[in-house]
Amino acid sequence: MAMQRTPLLMSNILDRGAKVAPNEEIVTMTETGVRRQTYKQTRDRAHQLAHALAAAGIKVGDRVGTFMWNGSRHLEAYHACAGMGAVLHTLNVRLGENDLDYIINHAEDQVIIVDADILPLLEKMKDRMPTVRQVIIATEEGFEGWTTELPNPIDYEDFIAGQPTNYEWPQIDENSPMGLCYTSGTTGHPKGVEYEHRSQYLHTMTQCLTDSMGLSGTDTVCGIVPMFHAMGWGIPWSALMLGCKQVMPHRFMDPGRLIELMSSEQVTLSAGVPTIWQGVKGLYEANPGKYDLSSLSRLTCGGSSPPPSLIRWFWDELDVEMIQGWGMTETSPLATLSRRVMKRSQLSLTEDEQFANVAKAGQLMPGIELDIFDEDFNRVPHDGESVGEILVRGPWICSEYFNNPQPDKFHDGWLITGDVGKIDPEEYLIISDRSKDLVKSGGEWISSVDLENHIVGVPGVAQACVVAQPHPKWDERPVALIVLEPGKEVTQEQVLAHCETAFAKWQLPDEVLYIDAIPLTSTGKMDKKVVRADLDAKGYQLPSLRS
Repeated sequence: MAMQRTPLLMSNILDRGAKVAPNEEIVTMTETGVRRQTYKQTRDRAHQLAHALAAAGIKVGDRVGTFMWNGSRHLEAYHACAGMGAVLHTLNVRLGENDLDYIINHAEDQVIIVDADILPLLEKMKDRMPTVRQVIIATEEGFEGWTTELPNPIDYEDFIAGQPTNYEWPQIDENSPMGLCYTSGTTGHPKGVEYEHRSQYLHTMTQCLTDSMGLSGTDTVCGIVPMFHAMGWGIPWSALMLGCKQVMPHRFMDPGRLIELMSSEQVTLSAGVPTIWQGVKGLYEANPGKYDLSSLSRLTCGGSSPPPSLIRWFWDELDVEMIQGWGMTETSPLATLSRRVMKRSQLSLTEDEQFANVAKAGQLMPGIELDIFDEDFNRVPHDGESVGEILVRGPWICSEYFNNPQPDKFHDGWLITGDVGKIDPEEYLIISDRSKDLVKSGGEWISSVDLENHIVGVPGVAQACVVAQPHPKWDERPVALIVLEPGKEVTQEQVLAHCETAFAKWQLPDEVLYIDAIPLTSTGKMDKKVVRADLDAKGYQLPSLRS
């Protein structure tokens, strides 16, 4: 008996949430409160948007840019573009204008949907977007009176008004593109990663597995990770399919508004980078009894490794499981996840042993192949000690960049991630560092990530960033930059004494510097290239080199 050959199109699963849970809510934060609409309304508006885009000349395969925060209209754009066969190009609102200029033109966006409050950022491009025929402005409370010189502007509500609420989704090849995300461009121009229907369909299914994020239609999901970064880690697709209640913070990303939103909407699952969760922790501790996070059950943390002390705090204080994940734009992004208990044999582990596993990047997701290799692409043993470059391949892993193949980033079907790590005998991936952020001292590698995570365990230290500085004898030496919690004092001697409990003397930072804030990249990671450039601009020298 043969099975039906139904193509794996996102359009086949995106309407499901509205069908099974039509009255569930999509909640968007506003200046003075929240704006609510049902799944049925969201689904109907997405179909109206598809009709309006088609009337504006958008065809299968055309790129539609979004310059938007996390909100219901951005979700409608996700739904409409994937359904009609257009390619959703999520523009990172935190990129500089040179990078934005490049990616809008490289992608050849035909239409851009923009949130009115960030319209001035896009207006800087007004004479540099020859392929953009129309700009659609999504207006929230307080920004109704917009004006712009961008091409053929129209209010989002006027754009979709009167359109039918049913669009016959086309049956296209499952390998057709449906999304386009650009890397943040650490070197050279940003590189485009094109997501296909088939890859995202499989990624969506995998994300919902019990041993993955365990997403359920009973969840209330708050995606803090921006929808313009790696498709919001895929969470909008999974939530649309399942019919989860979705809570979206829009531009209000300060810990105070976030924690209030999570409390009032009874969020069960949220996703964001470590700096977000450190901010939530600090606010919660500073205001005992003020916030009710009793509904919260798990947090997904990615972008960079969360300190083990942060993982443990959320469990001990709030009974909240922090799920560490590893991935990148090129991996859609889900590649590995680490949960407190991931296999039956771990049920008998002590709580401390279970948390030792959570501090790792995790086990590979079903469907993914992942391994570590030396410089000659020989596999490195999985002994928890041997370090190698991480390579990955699978059905939702990038095989080349959009209109920019860059074969040196790939090897024999594998994506060369640029991350360095090890794999232990339990098959857990442990990230050592980005290859460019390792400190090479006297021919030996020092992991800046390991040092940072340990330093954050010092009481009074809010954040830590470790970078390499050049040394004539040792090649490089580590320097630690730390941000203190308000009103706290921590000496260099205390930091180094704490590091000595886990590191050899030659691995310790040569100096501890105190700063007000650590610069972040457009995706919320510590921007170490800016840190290094700033030290260089100030003429910084290691203590042993000062005259």
